[in-house]
Amino acid sequence: MKPIRDYLTEPELAAHIQRSLDEDLGRGPTSGDHSSAASLDPEFQGIATLRAKESLVFAGCEVAEQVLHAVDPLLRINWAHRDGEHLEPGTAVAHVEGPLPSLLRAERTLLNYVQRLSGVATITQSYSALIADLPCKLLDTRKTTPGWRALEKWAVHVGGGSNHRIGLYDMVMLKDNHIDLAGGITQAVRRTERYLADRGLDLAIEVECRSLADVEESLGLESVTRIMLDNFTPDLCRTAVERIAGRKETEASGGITRETLRAYAETGVTFISVGALTHSAPAVDLNFKARLL
Repeated sequence: MKPIRDYLTEPELAAHIQRSLDEDLGRGPTSGDHSSAASLDPEFQGIATLRAKESLVFAGCEVAEQVLHAVDPLLRINWAHRDGEHLEPGTAVAHVEGPLPSLLRAERTLLNYVQRLSGVATITQSYSALIADLPCKLLDTRKTTPGWRALEKWAVHVGGGSNHRIGLYDMVMLKDNHIDLAGGITQAVRRTERYLADRGLDLAIEVECRSLADVEESLGLESVTRIMLDNFTPDLCRTAVERIAGRKETEASGGITRETLRAYAETGVTFISVGALTHSAPAVDLNFKARLL
């Protein structure tokens, strides 16, 4: 499994966490957890248990550790389970010891991270398990929470999925708007070839196809590396895959659900992209209960 540092640098992760803590604790002379500061002795020591309340795939060990360290370096975590493990309700994921007010300051931010990341990992695993015996790869999309793309794409990886392009900068994808506004597939691709050559960019080109005629046109363009079969039925996907005959990568996309996923995978496509892995992943239920030592 890839570490989260393959997706965010240490400074990027630290900055992301600090923004989240500032959102909760505020900034400046009035910042802080006034509920804990007002009601608890600052010398109290405690232990908190992070526990799954539903069936889930856990993701977020390093993020949780960084949250705790940013709140108070005296907080110490002991993991019982790690990223990628499937947990049943009631499972203790980790125990955290340290100053009790610090545990409560960290609670909400820590939970926000691990509930969201584990939610993405859990829904991804539920999809990927359906096609685990097939060569087709399950891909995420750019339909992510603003500011969370790298984290959510890492969570997709934890859940057994694969990552599509990160953004608009690391792959060319010519979709319906590009194609229609450029005057057609061939025109859009030729302009793209000139653009990439002029700037010395080595980027893969994917073309969205809406018909078998589009597929045939794309097959004649050598620079196109992947053909997206957009909103094709499984039967039409199979026909397209047969015509492409391995000459280019293929990707099925558009409204594919758990119920239809396997039918698309069985057509022989190289990839299936599912936006729901991130845009529709519900946060899973974990809690963080503390007690005095």
